[in-house]
Amino acid sequence: MTPKDFFDFAEKHDATMVDLKFVDLLGTWQHCSYPIDTWEEGTFEEGLGFDGSSIRGWQTINVSDMLAMPDPDTVQMDPFFERPTVSILANIVDPITKEDYSRDPRHVVRKGIEYMKSTGLADICFIGPEPEFFIFDEVRYEQNEHTGYYQIDSVEGNWNTARFEEPNLGYKPSYKGGYFPVSPTDTYHDLRGAMVYCMQELGITVEAHHHEVATAGQAEIDMKFDELLKMCDQFMWYKYIIKNIAKQYNKTVTFMPKPVFEDNGSGMHSHISLWKEGEPLFAGDQYAGLSQMAMHFIGGLLKHAPAVLAFAAPTTNSYRRLVPGFEAPVNLVYSARNRSAAIRIPMYSDSPKAKRVEFRCPDPTANGYLAWTAMLMAGLDGVQNQIDPGASLDVDIYELGAEELAKYPKTPGTLNEAIDALEADHAFLTQGSVFTDDLVQGWINWKRKEELDPMALRPHPHEFHMYYDS
Repeated sequence: MTPKDFFDFAEKHDATMVDLKFVDLLGTWQHCSYPIDTWEEGTFEEGLGFDGSSIRGWQTINVSDMLAMPDPDTVQMDPFFERPTVSILANIVDPITKEDYSRDPRHVVRKGIEYMKSTGLADICFIGPEPEFFIFDEVRYEQNEHTGYYQIDSVEGNWNTARFEEPNLGYKPSYKGGYFPVSPTDTYHDLRGAMVYCMQELGITVEAHHHEVATAGQAEIDMKFDELLKMCDQFMWYKYIIKNIAKQYNKTVTFMPKPVFEDNGSGMHSHISLWKEGEPLFAGDQYAGLSQMAMHFIGGLLKHAPAVLAFAAPTTNSYRRLVPGFEAPVNLVYSARNRSAAIRIPMYSDSPKAKRVEFRCPDPTANGYLAWTAMLMAGLDGVQNQIDPGASLDVDIYELGAEELAKYPKTPGTLNEAIDALEADHAFLTQGSVFTDDLVQGWINWKRKEELDPMALRPHPHEFHMYYDS
């Protein structure tokens, strides 16, 4: 789409306002709106200025001026403004050098795709995520010098079976009992449907939606796999749509991996495959019908998984989900069909086009632009260096004893461990300057200063339970 096409699109939909969106380092959309008559075709070349020092993880105050360059290929009608508003995504550039900004997540993806092509190994990377989330009726939390608590509630919460509801009709999914129930136990079919219909109106192909395992409104909506950059953009729309539709129903949504104690957390199993000249590259005569390239890709992903998880499981809460013996895979092994392995090879179809690798450790707090590009770079490193993934593990890992389990490498146990792993192992990310040292160090610094240090300083409510009467 050209700038002229953008204005034709806006006129066709009677839009008088344009909403410019871009993603910060941590993966949250920021936006600014403009009357459309203040834009012209030159705006797409000149960009729009803003204060980069106010964006999380970006520039310092002394070099704060940044330019947002609208990308006409990303035009959509925003479904949530009262009057017709055109939405467009932006790439970020330095106003002095006119170079793409190294900490702009969209720039990282574009560089990752170009690097992949430059290797001659593949020309397309497909991503298919399975994000999960919780739908709550209420959330309250506070953190200050003398108070620290959270409280969530859901009409579906199993803890509400005895609540006075005039009348209480039951139908609360039990703990770990929420997978695939029909109504009346699944009360959110229509709400998820509204989310799906909105996605479809924006051209997002949805494969399925359903209730997930946990009580209290855990849900999953799966998008059909797509090319890396397009899926990254779609994931931003996905979160935006889900949160806003939920609010229209007077509900609140969280993508936190572990908001409910002792029930399943929310993951984002991520399927990845490489193609070249229209042909799939992961199908072959190796284990589970994979190609040798796919086996080496798995080897690279397993080798670099602790560092990748600094982006793919990027919060302290992520490691409440990645717990040994619970529902999330923490053993860095691969297997066909086995959901207790960190990497699974789905076996639903014999079609070569369906051959892919599923990394089961990520969660939906991830910035997709960074997490999926990091997965791609780890896998490419495995292919380029012919990294052997070792033997598959085709047993129920949860049934193995401690001595046997100790033989297999594990995911990091905390965000701090993942950040340390990234600091020690990121050369694979900086190949082709896809991730720059500046971005990696900026990410490390942010996580330590803004997340890990504040968590370490604060007393936890459970500490009062354990220690108050010591």
